[in-house]
Amino acid sequence: MQLQSIIVMATVGLATVALAHPGHNEAERRDLGVQQFKARVRRDFENCAAKREASGLNARAEARRKATLDKYRRQLKSKRDTTTVLDTSHLYTGTDVTVDSDESVVFSDSGTCVLNPEGEVGPFYVKGELIREDVRDDEEGVPIVLEAQFLDVSTCEPIEGAYWDIWNCNSTGVYSGVVSSGNGNTADTGNLDKIFLRGIQETDSDGVATFESIFPGHYSGRATHHHVVLHLDATVLSNGTLTGGTVPHIGQLFWDQSLISIVEATSPYSTNTIELTTNAEDRVFAAETEDSTSDPVFEYVYIGDDVSDGIFGWVTIAVDTTAEYTPTYSFEYTSSGGEAVSSSSSSGSGSGSGSGGAGGSGGPGSH
Repeated sequence: MQLQSIIVMATVGLATVALAHPGHNEAERRDLGVQQFKARVRRDFENCAAKREASGLNARAEARRKATLDKYRRQLKSKRDTTTVLDTSHLYTGTDVTVDSDESVVFSDSGTCVLNPEGEVGPFYVKGELIREDVRDDEEGVPIVLEAQFLDVSTCEPIEGAYWDIWNCNSTGVYSGVVSSGNGNTADTGNLDKIFLRGIQETDSDGVATFESIFPGHYSGRATHHHVVLHLDATVLSNGTLTGGTVPHIGQLFWDQSLISIVEATSPYSTNTIELTTNAEDRVFAAETEDSTSDPVFEYVYIGDDVSDGIFGWVTIAVDTTAEYTPTYSFEYTSSGGEAVSSSSSSGSGSGSGSGGAGGSGGPGSH
């Protein structure tokens, strides 16, 4: 069974081409960029597994994940193509794994390399979020611990000093920091000043960052998911936020549908009367898994006996550090609280080879 997914963003928009005919040629340039990227990445990653093993990266990943799971258990006690990904369980159970099983049983597999093109940022990215590990802010729901390891696609080396930017909706499908149609009560302007389930963490020497959050709920038209942006060479300001740098990765991460069903049966998820969109129905999930090379679904294990005790999920994301994208946004968290900002684009995906970084401008696209 595959215990680790590696997703890779494509260098869409980075091909050196003439800009004389924007319009319909843009799609052709993006397709060419994806094809060239995947051909190069497959070559670059042929020896990746052996290099990771020889460098001790796999052994450290096993030990780190064992320690993380053990930490939260102690607290508790005191593809490839879309069809294949949909049919794959990412829950590790082993032969007789229980809450008391040794963690080495869970994390002994080093995993394989999986590719993924750059994805959509969505309309609810908020610029100016805080650097912090615990993003729960007293939100009710199933507790989760998320670990991502970021690797350089060309060298297979960990990306140290990058910043993992993550956000997701709460248990009833509402994002913080946003007042917009389709996001809860539009009369609740106080939501602009809230920052629940949003945060940024720096990667360590193994390219790893971790968050404490809650399992996302659902809202109309989208499957359960997390949004991900990676910042390189950003500067940390005195107020604990980022500025500058570039963005080489924009994407979304998912969970097994079977796990979603279990979580959705619990409170407060079960109070949400909006029809649930499954992974199989979600266009972003389909786009990220359509070419049989990507599995953007968290591997996971229960921290305790069932989901109410929490879930530990992990993923490895390989990144082309030379790529640059611009995450669009229509809301910003400032020293005076949240505020809406004017949009310059109607696209919610990372676009072209722009200035990237923690800035970027634009407008809403998909949630």
